[in-house]
Amino acid sequence: MTVLAFLGALGLLIAVHEWGHYRMAVACGVKVETVSVGLGRPLIRWRSSNPFPFQDTEFLICLIPLGGYIKMLEDDATLISPKTASMALNRQDLWKRAAIVLAGPLANLLLAIALFGAVSWLGQFETKPILASPRQGSVAESAGLIGGELVLRVGISESSMQSIASIEAMRWWAMQQNFLRNDLFIEVQSDRGLKVYKLTLNDASASVDSSHKAMGLTEFGLGGAWSAPVIGQIQSGLAAERSGLIPGDLVLSLDGRHVNDAASLRWAIRAYGERDQKVPLMWEIQRSGVGLIRLEVVPDLVEEKGIRFGRIGALIGEPPQQVWVQVGPWDGMVRGFVRAFEATGLTLDMIGRLFSGQASLDNLSGPLAMAEFAGQSASLGLTPYLSYLAFISLSLTVFNLLPVPLLDGGHLLYYLYEAFTGHPPAAQWLDVMQLVGLLFLMGLMFFSSFNDLVRLGCIN
Repeated sequence: MTVLAFLGALGLLIAVHEWGHYRMAVACGVKVETVSVGLGRPLIRWRSSNPFPFQDTEFLICLIPLGGYIKMLEDDATLISPKTASMALNRQDLWKRAAIVLAGPLANLLLAIALFGAVSWLGQFETKPILASPRQGSVAESAGLIGGELVLRVGISESSMQSIASIEAMRWWAMQQNFLRNDLFIEVQSDRGLKVYKLTLNDASASVDSSHKAMGLTEFGLGGAWSAPVIGQIQSGLAAERSGLIPGDLVLSLDGRHVNDAASLRWAIRAYGERDQKVPLMWEIQRSGVGLIRLEVVPDLVEEKGIRFGRIGALIGEPPQQVWVQVGPWDGMVRGFVRAFEATGLTLDMIGRLFSGQASLDNLSGPLAMAEFAGQSASLGLTPYLSYLAFISLSLTVFNLLPVPLLDGGHLLYYLYEAFTGHPPAAQWLDVMQLVGLLFLMGLMFFSSFNDLVRLGCIN
């Protein structure tokens, strides 16, 4: 499943990309000699039985599915007749050549928009927007939220609030906001009635540099969706097993304090690391077939990046409630445009943070991670797989437009130079820049693949 899903995704995205170049080249009157999906030895080759005028393009599907190419007529590459000389790429106006280069990434962008729209049309299960307990001492707790509230609307002011269908939609909306400049307004329904809460970040609650806007909901202490505080899978030899906890235990209280949900239990366990002494915690739990029992639990102390916290070695929480989210064709297309626009902004922001050092290069993923995500999304159903395809297609759009030689963005950089100077870069400089681009892409592939191997546990 993983291999087929990955190869299907790559094949589709590369084919759409090269089709964009091909169709624009034909529209601009350039003769296209070869279009290849994949690299290396051709597996399948054919020519159209009804080609465009003056076109006799050979189409290839090749062995290595990690790229593709389009070969166009060049008047210095071979002997050509006067009839076809005008169809050579390097005889075209600069704007036509730039349009041909842009058409590939544009095709991937349009595919992403269509896929995002299709996901909205088809519908999918998302997490019901019931808030988990906020982190102790957080902005959300100070505002009066306790967990279990159903979110109806959110906004940066009471007059601009919009309806929210799921936790995923709420998180996505929050990532687009600048909460260092704006407040967060949440309208919720609970057993206390309908109420609007105003949450304001301050210097103490903002844990990232003020120049970074994508702070999200965690800065307010909102950890996700409500989930019952049930013990799940337990790791052998750690605190949960030593204490006698078993999967299915429902935690009711901890040291006499009521446990509202899984999030509050997680916060309490984590906060154990702030204690000076390892004092046992008295847990009251409901066990199926047994009833109420009490256990002493001593969480293990773990230290990461200078921060000490508690851990018991067990999954905590049941899967949260789900809700079906589906819209009509027009709203789906609008959502497709909006989602693509927002995802592009986030992708560019992440690239900027990687180059500026604000984000670790460990975040880079390579083909192994892509294959893993493809298999996981395909196993979840059609809409998760389409969402995966949309994000990868959008990432391919942004990546190809980077001003790196060998990429489409590199060609546009050459054309920009030509637009200002009136002539293309010298051949010797082109050779040097192509080599630099090749080394950069090889290094990127090596580093991202190394990260994949580390994540998979192949490298310690």
